Amino acid sequence: MKKICLKRGKEDSLLRYHPWVFSGALNYQVSDAEEGDVVEVYSSAGDFMAVGHVQRGTIAVRVLSFEREAIDGSFWRRRLEAAYAVRRAMGITASSTTDCFRLVHGEGDGLPGLIIDCYGTTAVMQAHSLGMHRARHAIAEALADVLADRVRSIYYKSEGTLPFVEGEENGFLLGGAEGDVAMENGLRFHVDWLKGQKTGFFIDQRDNRLLLEQYARGRKVLNMCCYTGGFSFYAMRGGAELVHSVDSSEKAIELTRANVALNFPDDPRHEAFCDDAFKFLDHPLSNYDLIVLDPPAFAKHRGAIPNALKGYTRLNRKAMTVIAPGGILFTFSCSQVVTKELFRNAVFTAAAQAHRQVRILHQLHQPADHPINIYHPEGEYLKGLVLYVE
Repeated sequence: MKKICLKRGKEDSLLRYHPWVFSGALNYQVSDAEEGDVVEVYSSAGDFMAVGHVQRGTIAVRVLSFEREAIDGSFWRRRLEAAYAVRRAMGITASSTTDCFRLVHGEGDGLPGLIIDCYGTTAVMQAHSLGMHRARHAIAEALADVLADRVRSIYYKSEGTLPFVEGEENGFLLGGAEGDVAMENGLRFHVDWLKGQKTGFFIDQRDNRLLLEQYARGRKVLNMCCYTGGFSFYAMRGGAELVHSVDSSEKAIELTRANVALNFPDDPRHEAFCDDAFKFLDHPLSNYDLIVLDPPAFAKHRGAIPNALKGYTRLNRKAMTVIAPGGILFTFSCSQVVTKELFRNAVFTAAAQAHRQVRILHQLHQPADHPINIYHPEGEYLKGLVLYVE
């Protein structure tokens, strides 16, 4: 195994078990490691500190272990078994009403650069580092062993997350298509793991969708940036008077209509529109009293934070301007680099600009199957607020 050394005085973050080594901490003069290699990391004094994957960019090493151990089939199996044990402990693997969950959440499960979502009998695996990409077959083999009681197909979906890897395509590493319908809290939905965003569905909003259902009865609901319509069909089950779903992607609108039809066929309460969120809010089609704002990440890196905050402020201001008195606003940010405090301040600014009195009813976050490594606070990426707008 290749070795890589830190500059003097750059050991503190690893001593605090943070799973990233930044490029500025490395002494490149003593390393010949290439991207994707598994390396041992040593202090400037020659003490072993960690083992991980080397990658290009600001994050130079993603730590797999703080112990000196081989990264082999046995390692992958142990980590996947540990992740599965966490999901069993929360009861989600034995649920009769939900057959989809996140099995591996990157750093939250000690596997930085790897995401695995389970939909019924299919697991969708996504790599966010070249090291995980190279290990995909070994990981799939261990996954098939650990989840032999429930997984029959493993689909690899990393074209969009590894643009620098040439000649690789998405595809099945095990089995094949066995249907694309999964179930969440008793509601069914199509999973587009072939062409859809992320792994095909946003599992991270499961608990928040269930909360919205409790507020939906008798309300006129607008689901902005609806993607595949998750919040929409929960609102319908909750007894909403009408539900309008809006997304700028025609493909997303098609999936939304298909998912609503799967649960509420021929229900006249629902309509879907392909439109820009900002433009739609300029000319709302109803007097909405429950609005969902769940936009894509406005900031992928720290340099984009100022513009992202302006975007969140503008979007929330528009929603607060049009929402009916006594309305409920579910608003979210999935930008990892935008902290809870920054997002809340953007929403505060929006309320002030809209001249509305606003109360915070709930502060929302990602569900338990998206765990946060206590040494890696950056893993808390999903932020949400439920607001009462007078």
